[in-house]
Amino acid sequence: MTVDPAVLAEGVNLLWVALVCFLIFFMHAGFAMLESGQVRAKNVANQLTKNLLTWSVGIVAYFFVGFGIEAIAGGLTGGGSYGAGDLTAVMSAADGAWINEWLFGAVFAMTAATIVSGAVAGRARLRAYVAYTLLLAAIIYPVVVGFTWAGGFLDALGFHDFAGGMIVHGMGGIAGLTAAYVIGPRLDRYAEDGSTNVVPGHSMTFAVLGTLVLAFGWYGFNVGTTATVFAVEGGELVLDGYAVVGRVALATTVGMAMGAIGASIAALYLTGKVDTLYVANGLLAGLVGVTGIADVVTWWGAMLVALLAGLQLPFVFEFVTDRMKIDDVCAVFPVHGSAGALGVLALPFVHVGGFSTSLLISQVVGVTVIAAWTVTATAVVFGAFRAVGQARVSPAHEREGLDVSEHGVDTYPEFGKPDLAADGGRAVRARSGDRTDLRTDGGTDADGTPDDGIKLVMAIVRPDKLSDVKRALAEAGAPSLTVTRVSGRGSQPAKTGQWRGEEYTVDLHEKVKIECVVADVPVDDVVTAIHEAAATGEPGDGKVFVLPVEGAVQIRTGEGGPTAV
Repeated sequence: MTVDPAVLAEGVNLLWVALVCFLIFFMHAGFAMLESGQVRAKNVANQLTKNLLTWSVGIVAYFFVGFGIEAIAGGLTGGGSYGAGDLTAVMSAADGAWINEWLFGAVFAMTAATIVSGAVAGRARLRAYVAYTLLLAAIIYPVVVGFTWAGGFLDALGFHDFAGGMIVHGMGGIAGLTAAYVIGPRLDRYAEDGSTNVVPGHSMTFAVLGTLVLAFGWYGFNVGTTATVFAVEGGELVLDGYAVVGRVALATTVGMAMGAIGASIAALYLTGKVDTLYVANGLLAGLVGVTGIADVVTWWGAMLVALLAGLQLPFVFEFVTDRMKIDDVCAVFPVHGSAGALGVLALPFVHVGGFSTSLLISQVVGVTVIAAWTVTATAVVFGAFRAVGQARVSPAHEREGLDVSEHGVDTYPEFGKPDLAADGGRAVRARSGDRTDLRTDGGTDADGTPDDGIKLVMAIVRPDKLSDVKRALAEAGAPSLTVTRVSGRGSQPAKTGQWRGEEYTVDLHEKVKIECVVADVPVDDVVTAIHEAAATGEPGDGKVFVLPVEGAVQIRTGEGGPTAV
């Protein structure tokens, strides 16, 4: 059986590009986890929604406008052919072109778009962000691609960016920095004296897992850019772009490793500790650093560039946040912006072919043009929204949290262990006397006479002891209670916390306040139950207070006194 080499080459190439696109799409899961982990709990749903809408709005805008703008910008600036027909060409493209041209370009465009959301987290109005995403996918990013990969003047100049170290990541990081500057910092991020207040994110776990998901998808981003496995020459199959796949895979792998090492060293120098978030961000910065040069970099050059990308991260982040006073929540500029620029600028010094002055010039010009266009376009868009008061949410909504104000949801509506409900949950047999059924706190004493006194037992306990206390109260015959999440200061010593290298004092500790009103259940039994269930023997276990209650009225029946309880 004879096999047409051209058909085989096309089939394998399409399969490879499709698989790569799916891997790059999966990076959005990593971005969602990484960014939501670095914001406050009250803003998690907003961050997740922005990630979902980035893809949804952006992919449609790229289909109808962005893909065509790339061709027009490339032809217009590079001396090639272009026309209005380029805007609709994707709609009548061949099946194969929808994979290796449109979809391949779309997943890269969406990566650039989603980077911006992390910089403006916690205060950007959703409508402003979505509108910017639409414009980025339709015009801002496609113009950059037109200048470069689509045959524009930077491509003619010799600018080299293999998989988007500057075109995708550098552009996204610079856009995020610009947007964060225009919108302004989060409330209370900076004190009146100009000092920086630390605003820790809510989940280091999410941030690190998101980093690892991104690193996995990055193999599609970098290795996948060797987009054509086979070509046909003289009727025979030969390796095409895949010929450099080993070098790209090596650079990607050592890049993430050296980036994490570099950030660890810098964090240790600055803070005396190896900061977990800096290590995670450094791993990504190392990947960004080698992304633009992975196909033509020496092995030692890939390691060196990634190490420098990791080393610069803490210093650039501190400069941006402390000196420039730009509130870049997820450190998108040092991770994507400066690391991407560093990588492509370093290429002339680590190129497999040796140093080249002409390449250095083209790289400098390319970085300058892309940065200038991105800053200008982003500032215009967000500046317009700010001018009409639509760039950020109101101070009241920002303090309340964007989850509620922008989406009407609470990402974490419950706390404590779910094995016992707040109203008593499971039926637990009472301990005292002949009482075998779970009863409410109202009722009678053991002798059958009502107790004239109503007492409020208020306890401040560790959050992790809430479930034990609820169970103990139910067993004591006092299952009804009110639970409030609080923070306070007592005998528990203050601690020093650290978030991305910035130290802060933790002297208000997270606690749970439990309030239990009793009328007939002996107060001593209730106090004992709480004490035994909440005690660990360490400072910070909390306290129990007993207060008299002058009266009580049951709203449903209007009954008063102990009967109401």
